[in-house]
Amino acid sequence: MAASPINHHFRSNSFPTRAHPLISEFNEKLSRLRCSEATSSSSTSLSQKLIGLQDLHDSVDNLLLLPFSQALAQEQNQKWFNELLDGSLRLLDVCGIARDALLQTKECTRELQSTLRRRHGSKMELAREVEKYLACRKVAKKAIKKALKGMQTKLNSKKNEDLTIVSLLKELEAGTILVFESLLTFIAGSNLQSKSSGWFVVSKLVHPKRIACEGEETDGNDFEKVDAALQSLVSHKTSKCDYSIHVQNVQDWMGKLESSIQDVEEVLECLSRRLVKTRVSFLNILNQ
Repeated sequence: MAASPINHHFRSNSFPTRAHPLISEFNEKLSRLRCSEATSSSSTSLSQKLIGLQDLHDSVDNLLLLPFSQALAQEQNQKWFNELLDGSLRLLDVCGIARDALLQTKECTRELQSTLRRRHGSKMELAREVEKYLACRKVAKKAIKKALKGMQTKLNSKKNEDLTIVSLLKELEAGTILVFESLLTFIAGSNLQSKSSGWFVVSKLVHPKRIACEGEETDGNDFEKVDAALQSLVSHKTSKCDYSIHVQNVQDWMGKLESSIQDVEEVLECLSRRLVKTRVSFLNILNQ
């Protein structure tokens, strides 16, 4: 599935020259996160983005303790406060969708790996198990597509330029959405219908050493690589002599995919707890 990018960009806020150090620190972290958008799409770069995002959310509690933040509790700012509350819940929902997609894929990956390890059955039996994996991926992609579409419609609310804390927290929400958009798109992978693209991935899987010697790029989206390789298996596009090599290399790639999922899952779990804490901080202001 090729997810359409969200047409939203970070906005540079203009604060007084003598802005509080915590505000300056927050904006510096936000700027670093924005610059990280230019990095390659890999599980490593995504983990780094998620860690940077967690670091930003770690700053929220201190920001909310500043005197100007208490204006959120004032009745005239109730509209903005409610928007922030809604936004915090929306972020938790999207985070949950990403975690579910990773868990689904990991479980299906382990099941298929188990089948591949004991692949003494027929090609037809293996094809059935591959189809189950691809069906699992289809379900995950459908949920991601729906989430991405919903994220596009939720970033149009007007910003309050007069209340500094609202501007800061809205920037944080927008930054978080963008990172989640990158993560969900990465999990879903591209629409691998192109024969040339699919065959290039298959070629790397069947002849990894030859490709490496030719200097081809082997880094990239592990989800895409496994999807393409499995699609080629069930469509019988692999020659008989390459079949066993292909299956062995699919096992290797699936091992790498499972490792990538594990790395992202761990960071995402920490970020999820941080998002919950941020929401609790908002609710504490409401109860003051």
